[in-house]
Amino acid sequence: MSNTVTRRELRTARRQLHPRQQHQHAIQVRQHLSHQCWFLNAQHLAFYWPTDGELDLRPLLQYAHLHGKTCYLPVLKPQHTRWGRGKLWFARYQPGDSVQPNCFGIPEPRSRKFRLPWQLDLILLPLVGFDADAHRLGMGGGFYDRTLAPLQLRHSGRRPHLIGIAHDCQRVGCIVPKPWDIPLDAVVTECRIYCRQSSMRKPLVSYRTTI
Repeated sequence: MSNTVTRRELRTARRQLHPRQQHQHAIQVRQHLSHQCWFLNAQHLAFYWPTDGELDLRPLLQYAHLHGKTCYLPVLKPQHTRWGRGKLWFARYQPGDSVQPNCFGIPEPRSRKFRLPWQLDLILLPLVGFDADAHRLGMGGGFYDRTLAPLQLRHSGRRPHLIGIAHDCQRVGCIVPKPWDIPLDAVVTECRIYCRQSSMRKPLVSYRTTI
């Protein structure tokens, strides 16, 4: 099955989840992540604004804010910067801040307090599909891959944990990563945490939730 067909079917599956299921999944993902040491220790965290049936991280963002963490949302590259086109900055955001839609209709913070990816401790990414080895199938636009590509060249210094977020219904049998795909450390769903087997990062606490 082609990636185009897979993306269409997986997006349909997540859109068809009942609002009660969406809410339950959001709470379960918050519970999973709130026990992870890399979440507890992170001070600067990037979230995303949910669209098109994506799992809603706003309960986790609210939790992080209440626990004194600094939260960010992705924004398309601001004008008049040296950071290349088709990439994302991460703008500071806290619950209640005003937002405005970008060219895709996705809300973005009006704040211009930005950070680049290597200045963050944890980045939570949306995705369309994933497999049990935490390979990610994105929307196809490549925004996150282009934004995170410089991390591949950083052999020392600060590097954030990269965690994909999805509903478990978005899992597929196997995804063969492309050369430009940025590997994740794990994918978190309402059911469990799928760790990348080849990861040399600090081990994650992985457990399954009974639904």
